Amino acid sequence: MDPEAVKEFIRREVPDWDDEVVAMARFKAFSGQRSDWELKFQFWRDLIIKVSRQFGLFIIDPVQVKKAWFDRGGMTPLCIDDVVLLMHSEGDVVRISDLDDPGSGRIARLLRTVKNLMVQQPVKQEEILENTLVLVPLLKEKAADVVKILSEGHWTSTCVVTLKKFRNLCNGSNEASAVLSHLSGCGKAHKISINRGELIEGVKVSFSQTALPGISTLDCDILHLLRTTEKLQDQLEVMDQRCEKSKKSALASLKSGHRKVALRHARELKVVTESREKCTSLLNRVEEVLNTIADSESTKMVSEAIKTGARVMKDIKISADDVHDYLEELEETIESQKQVEKALESAPYPDIDDEDIEEELLELEMDLESESSQVLPATSDTADSLTEMFSELKLGKTKQTLEEQATEPAQMKDSGKKILEAA
Repeated sequence: MDPEAVKEFIRREVPDWDDEVVAMARFKAFSGQRSDWELKFQFWRDLIIKVSRQFGLFIIDPVQVKKAWFDRGGMTPLCIDDVVLLMHSEGDVVRISDLDDPGSGRIARLLRTVKNLMVQQPVKQEEILENTLVLVPLLKEKAADVVKILSEGHWTSTCVVTLKKFRNLCNGSNEASAVLSHLSGCGKAHKISINRGELIEGVKVSFSQTALPGISTLDCDILHLLRTTEKLQDQLEVMDQRCEKSKKSALASLKSGHRKVALRHARELKVVTESREKCTSLLNRVEEVLNTIADSESTKMVSEAIKTGARVMKDIKISADDVHDYLEELEETIESQKQVEKALESAPYPDIDDEDIEEELLELEMDLESESSQVLPATSDTADSLTEMFSELKLGKTKQTLEEQATEPAQMKDSGKKILEAA
């Protein structure tokens, strides 16, 4: 990776990167409590992840990060070692040697996990800072991208690929080992190793949420065919190079007047061309077998889907004719709705004048005022009649009038005040 490209990216991400005052504060070592340098730690952690993501990396070398990525004229961050150690303790990075071997079985991985939980040996700082590290967040992103790319080329819920193709997708052998270790730990991939005259390695990947089934004989046969395809393609590339070389040599010999030499190169060209045709024919046959297997798997999935649909229809007691009628009715409803929407869109809206609206509002206000003026006298008349009715009521001597009841609380209040003053 070009250090200058890294520095240009950092300058774009951090506008004040070349500010001397800010840089001096950032490059200082951590001191005090964590709250004092938490923001600085987050800055360096996020910057390491951003740079790695930008350049497609998830495996980093701490020495390169310190001395190449963040070098400013010979000055390197004094806190970067502490940042890496904290990232390791918090699970953001792991040593590549700590990843599970994807070739080991589930029982071996389980035993190793139990051993690590029971016996946790402290890791020295030098073992972290001098080892290749894997950025866990970016490892997960890369694994998801690889699974997505493979799923786009397959219709089934699983697929088998050669280890060579898997490494090409992961951009390297170490990267492929890390991705495969992560997918194996998640139950999304298995490593396949078979011996068919030579050691053939591949990977079985799952695209569904269900558990990945075990390796079957068909998976091994598919891997063998895929490896044969790769070998034939490699042979074709070599033959193409030999054909091109023989053709150029024959032409050069003819131009120089060496007819016998040109004839020899022409014979070599013919032999290589015939071999290439045979190799191409064999490659086509192998690809036909693979396509047949893929078609049969797709047919099996469709058949299972049809059976599932028939079983559901039987459970809910609905026939195929009913489903057809419901679909036709739904299509008619959708079509009528579209016609209504088109009619509404085509209908012109009448132009409304604001002055007309204001006149209508004024008329409404006048009507409300006239109604309120008629209601007020009626209300006063009703109040007078109620007063007369209460005055005509004759209550007993033990009863108090309304005026006496109204004055009684005031008298009690005055008497209470006198008692308090006397006290």
